[in-house]
Amino acid sequence: MNHSQRAGGFTLVEVLVALMIVAVGLTALMVAVNGTARTSGFLRDKTLAQWIALNRLAEVRLNVVKFGQNTDTGELDFGNRKWHYDTRYFDTSIASMKRVVVRVYLGDAKTKGNAIAQAVGFLGGSLAPPGSVIVTWTAGTSTMPPPGTPTAPPGNNPPGNNPPGIGPAPIPPAVPPPAQ
Repeated sequence: MNHSQRAGGFTLVEVLVALMIVAVGLTALMVAVNGTARTSGFLRDKTLAQWIALNRLAEVRLNVVKFGQNTDTGELDFGNRKWHYDTRYFDTSIASMKRVVVRVYLGDAKTKGNAIAQAVGFLGGSLAPPGSVIVTWTAGTSTMPPPGTPTAPPGNNPPGNNPPGIGPAPIPPAVPPPAQ
């Protein structure tokens, strides 16, 4: 049999090269699918943890569960998983208000790790009665007009309605219409 009469087909080396190319392509595909699945699972856990944190913050605000002096913790089952949370209370510059930080972790309370989600809110009494025009913060007062009151643009306040030390804005001279 001479070389010109050789039967058609692939040699063993060509088949092995083709199989190597397919194997490398399938490996890359599996790595991409695995990364997508891992990311999807992390986002699911983060979403559930954020819901738990916001639910806990709502419980604290509604005083469904009386809070401790500075911190309290708890465990719960949510989304067919075990979770634990840590609620901490911090003083603010306003005596009647506290800052509340809720951190949520995957697993029971014995499990150590980084928080998956965190929610921050505030708890306390109102600063002023509803509809009042004066809000007292830590220093001084700020006056706000009642809702629906028309306000003048800055610098055009009538006499007697200006902040201390600022007089009424000067009235610009009338400009005659352009000649035609």
